[in-house]
Amino acid sequence: MVRLLKNFLDPTFFRFILVGIINTLVGTGVMFGLYNIAGLYLWGDTGYWISSAANYVVGSVVSYFLNKHFTFRNTETGGKVIGRFIINITVCWILAYGIAQPLSQFVLNGLFSTQIVGNFSMLCGMILFVCLNYVGQRFFAFKQ
Repeated sequence: MVRLLKNFLDPTFFRFILVGIINTLVGTGVMFGLYNIAGLYLWGDTGYWISSAANYVVGSVVSYFLNKHFTFRNTETGGKVIGRFIINITVCWILAYGIAQPLSQFVLNGLFSTQIVGNFSMLCGMILFVCLNYVGQRFFAFKQ
């Protein structure tokens, strides 16, 4: 178990965390910039979804390039690596949030408001996504 943990907590893991911080800052900067500074809040729900989608799209592009070149130092070219990355992000998102939501509702339903349960679920989904995404990118998307 200790050996397995050492294999995961190597320099690649810490580069992944650094890229995640940068990716989060860039993506949320785009989202809140579009929503508040560009005035998409005036568009109501449409502005909300455009801003949050831009966060996901820009964040994924930043994540792809930084993780491919800096974190995992992958030299592969072509569409296969991009396809694996997209599959990984999609599967991790579906699994993470698909597990977090019903589990949070099962455990916390009736104890807290729907809003608190929803926020807790999203937080758990984020944590699960990071864990699954690291494994997926390291051993699937950018495997060498």
